[in-house]
Amino acid sequence: MVNSTVPYFILSTYIYVGSLKYLFFVLIALLYFSIVFVNTSLIVVICVNRSLHEPMYMFLCSLFVNELYGSTGLFPFLLLQILSDVHTVSAPLCFLQIFCLYTYGHVEFCNLAVMSYDRYLAVCYPLHYKSHMTDNKVAMLIALSWLSPFLAIVVLMSLLVPLQLCGNIINKVYCDNYSIVKLACSDTTVNNIYGLIATCLTILCPVSLILYTYMRILKICFSGSKQTRQKAVSTCTPHLASLLNFSFGCFFEILQSRFNMSSVPSMLRIFLSLYFLTCQPLFNPLMYGLTLSKISLTCKKTILC
Repeated sequence: MVNSTVPYFILSTYIYVGSLKYLFFVLIALLYFSIVFVNTSLIVVICVNRSLHEPMYMFLCSLFVNELYGSTGLFPFLLLQILSDVHTVSAPLCFLQIFCLYTYGHVEFCNLAVMSYDRYLAVCYPLHYKSHMTDNKVAMLIALSWLSPFLAIVVLMSLLVPLQLCGNIINKVYCDNYSIVKLACSDTTVNNIYGLIATCLTILCPVSLILYTYMRILKICFSGSKQTRQKAVSTCTPHLASLLNFSFGCFFEILQSRFNMSSVPSMLRIFLSLYFLTCQPLFNPLMYGLTLSKISLTCKKTILC
């Protein structure tokens, strides 16, 4: 019997591509560079320009920081694996990656929920918005959207690391909690129950809050003036697009983890498993940077200066 202190895990999903691995390395490196550049640029623009020191842009800044955090938890590891002929990862590094990627996903949903609440107050209670969304409340919401997922994943890791394992082969291109749980020889009932509860609390609760707030926003839009509808559409469209994009990626990742996907081509399975980790960090800054006029104008002024 092998316990969780095995020196390494084997990532079995990588396929031999010969010299094409250098092409894949360059493409993935360019994608990572683009993610770091656009997210860092928008963070700097928001922090430097006092005109953007408003609750909505502070929440956006938190979202962009999370994109940097999540992509850094994946891309350096992925680049090393692409160049390597033996796709192994040490157990401590594997557990660290699980912690980073799972906190990234949970923080993403929490940030999107906080942003939907902010838009709800701005559209439904515009006259009282500043009194409701104070600086202290903004700081509290940002801290809550980061601390609660971190605490939830700390508990998850405390249940995962002590498991007794009967193997060390992970059918993924990166480390995954459920893939390691499936290797366990010991009882995993507590892991499965906690995983279900954590999923409900960190995904269903934020999504429910988002759906509720947007139902209220749509109600105001249909009953309000044309100017109110235009304002709501301009500020809420990128948020809804971001939520749908991330939920789409998470859905396919959960589907692939829980069900047998051997009939699906390997390249497609790899793409779907990486979608929410590679597309979302680039999608968000581009979407918000292009659609929110205040950010796009500030970026243009900064470039011209």
